Amino acid sequence: MGAIRRIKMKRRTRDIDQIHADLRSPKHLAEHTDAKPVEDLPGLGQWYCVECAKWFESENSMEQHTRGKPHKRRLRALKEEPYSQKEADAAVGLRTDNGTRKPSKLTTIEEQAATLNLDLNSDG
Repeated sequence: MGAIRRIKMKRRTRDIDQIHADLRSPKHLAEHTDAKPVEDLPGLGQWYCVECAKWFESENSMEQHTRGKPHKRRLRALKEEPYSQKEADAAVGLRTDNGTRKPSKLTTIEEQAATLNLDLNSDG
């Protein structure tokens, strides 16, 4: 089980929302690309696909990648905006602007009895 997890983590790429942040902010992208030393990157860090968050050995391999299905699928997925926390809260039914609360329709037994003019304390 340990070996399987290690392989999955090794092949793991950045998530769609992280890539959206990279595309919006060059600073965010620079933080990611500068995190690893250049000597450890394939091709000494010269060829990088921002949309797929992958490094390539040569210009030829990067060109082949941009023509391939996985790259085109990622581009299609990036056309959609990622979900925001506001949208997630709305889906659950939470709202940020709750406004004033209306009185509850449910009332206590005593209030119901008072509206019906019943006396709960009387015997018989």
